[in-house]
Amino acid sequence: MRHAVATTDDTATAAASSHTELGPTGRPLREFPTPEPLNGHGPARIIALCNQKGGVGKTTTTISMGAALAAYGRRVLCIDFDPQGALSAGLGVNTHDDLTIYDLLLASKTDPREAIQHTAVENLDVIPANIDLSAAEVHLVNEVAREQILARVLRHLTGDYDVILIDCQPSLGLLTVNALTASHGVLIPLECEFFALRGVALLIETIEKVKDRLNPALELDGILATMFDSRTLHSREVLERVVDAFGDDVLETVIGRTVKFPDASVAGMPITEFAPEHNAAKAYRQLARELVARGAVA
Repeated sequence: MRHAVATTDDTATAAASSHTELGPTGRPLREFPTPEPLNGHGPARIIALCNQKGGVGKTTTTISMGAALAAYGRRVLCIDFDPQGALSAGLGVNTHDDLTIYDLLLASKTDPREAIQHTAVENLDVIPANIDLSAAEVHLVNEVAREQILARVLRHLTGDYDVILIDCQPSLGLLTVNALTASHGVLIPLECEFFALRGVALLIETIEKVKDRLNPALELDGILATMFDSRTLHSREVLERVVDAFGDDVLETVIGRTVKFPDASVAGMPITEFAPEHNAAKAYRQLARELVARGAVA
């Protein structure tokens, strides 16, 4: 009886496949390609970064992902849609005595371009917010089509940008519904911690309701695991449960926990500018490439 003899190439291939390095999500690590330059700009795809739990990395992700996309030649506009104004502070822009998103929501005749502020990062602009925004829900509650007011504001800006990122406040109130109604996609930053995981089902339910009743074009662009600590069993178990529950909706990029993020916030800079060689900066550049590869961003 003749036996097949394994060639050197066959043996090498088998060895390589058996030693494929897996990422934190349990999937093989992939290197996403550098995005091709764009021939022109606009119309923008609008993405809401949303989670009703606070402290999960929404603002950090909006800033860092926006800066990473800008570095790849995309024109990015960040909308601070949280009365705490953390995104505005994190990009070092003024929030007092200047037009904010609150003014644009209430004054239909104001040109939204007047509220745009340029940041120190090329191709990255912001419309700021401050504590005034906390009164918006009270003022908007009696407005006609109150869920679509932000969409009306952003209609004037989509031709100038490739992507618009909305940093939502940690709630599922009228402002968040406005953001979801105005958006093409939703990105959910999710802290790798048990209590953060519990609220995802409620958030998904809200997204489905908005899609059904207000914005049929709304899509889930992905769930981004943040504050991951590979040294703890808890982090690994939570991430495993998220992948089991949501499958390919979980992005391959995972953002680790690091003290560099608060340092960058104090400096008013994205992590990609503050510490460009740090693993966190590399992760956000990978996130930008993954979103382009997935078609969430041009």
